[in-house]
Amino acid sequence: MKYSEIIGEQILLEGEIVPAKLTINEKGIISKIERITKADSSLKEGNDVESRLVLEPHQILLPGVVDSHVHINEPGRTEWEGFESATAAAAVGGVTTVADMPLNSIPPTTTSNNLHVKLDAAKDKCHIDVAFIGGVVSDNQKDLLPLLKEGVVGFKCFLIHSGVEEFTSVNVEQLEEALSNLSSSEGRRGFLMFHAEVEVEEPSDLGSKDGHKYQTFLESRPREMENRAIELVIRVCKKYNFPCHIVHLSSSDALPIIKQAKKEGALLTVETCYHYLFFQSEEIPDSQPKNKCCPPIREGWNREKLWEGLKDGIIDMVVSDHSPCTADLKTKNGGDYMTSWGGISSVQFGLSILFTEALKRGIQLGQISKWVSESTSKLIGLDQRKGKIAEGMDADFVVFDPSSKYVVKASNALFKNKLSAYEGRELNGVVDKTILRGQLIAEKGKIVSLEKNGKRLLANKEDL
Repeated sequence: MKYSEIIGEQILLEGEIVPAKLTINEKGIISKIERITKADSSLKEGNDVESRLVLEPHQILLPGVVDSHVHINEPGRTEWEGFESATAAAAVGGVTTVADMPLNSIPPTTTSNNLHVKLDAAKDKCHIDVAFIGGVVSDNQKDLLPLLKEGVVGFKCFLIHSGVEEFTSVNVEQLEEALSNLSSSEGRRGFLMFHAEVEVEEPSDLGSKDGHKYQTFLESRPREMENRAIELVIRVCKKYNFPCHIVHLSSSDALPIIKQAKKEGALLTVETCYHYLFFQSEEIPDSQPKNKCCPPIREGWNREKLWEGLKDGIIDMVVSDHSPCTADLKTKNGGDYMTSWGGISSVQFGLSILFTEALKRGIQLGQISKWVSESTSKLIGLDQRKGKIAEGMDADFVVFDPSSKYVVKASNALFKNKLSAYEGRELNGVVDKTILRGQLIAEKGKIVSLEKNGKRLLANKEDL
């Protein structure tokens, strides 16, 4: 089903939910927006014209979610996740664009050749649009500008072991060389994402503690690891005047220095993740590494400070950091947190997760949309076509029912490995429909389009 017109009482326009009528052209672009009244006769026309969608009074039309932090892992670790399964899961969750991380695929996206291997792997498999992040590792300085030219939207590096051998971390010297190279680019420079943790001295008694206990894992990744790393990020961000982005902020301790850096003009953006805003360490059971991620989920008071950081604009956006693996890697040694893989699968449920917690704090859908669509689109350079409902933008939408609830079940998950920290949780808000460039692609938890409509997005190049 391809829509040429969408009419509804509740459409998010410029931060307000208002009655409106949208016209969509044959290229899937919003060509006209008309504000109407609830008494407008068009709201009563019904769906008698095949290409017209008239929303139910309780449904809200939002921009499609843009998740700028997703690990798809294809090629090389396709048993963990792949383009078809990841984008299907994203689609039924209201996500219309994702940015694929440069790891944990083999090869990682650290050279132009490797990028093309990944582009080939994604061909004809994507239900939604996919942009690509390049990697900065210890030995690929000469590859960064060619990757930029080939269309990666930005880069990511680790300041600590990444968890996989083929994606090496960078030291300060290598980091500064990378920033110097990227800063020299004529025209588009992209941005550099940081997994912001550095090694610190471990507690002397850590080795004697039970790795099945969540508290042991939490003590092994103290907030000092993040705080010191973020100090480094801010320093190099200012030195090179280069756009730097902190991924998956967990430590609320860092909020004051982030706030100060932004005030001083640093080109710094920050994300946090659904799981840091939903869970708290006090309630995480032992021997259940489905809850493990790095940096870790911290205390309830820390969670509330992250929410305050979001509301105050210190944190710019919220993403999934969808990072699945096979069940055997997630449940090593009978549920040992210290040896099991770290990563939480949530790309399918993110909008409902955030809405559930936002309801408790009186936060409106317009603000949520800024965090998950508008700010993320801007980060990856797609804000001229994605992230909000406006004339000239892609007709990418979520039809959202805020009045309904559902329980997360493994049987309903479309991502490849079904183990999720959210299983059994009741969430508020249901994605009724997902629309990509005017085309209905998902409805009520299922993919409904026979064709895979997603495109591979490259910066300053034609979509593939």
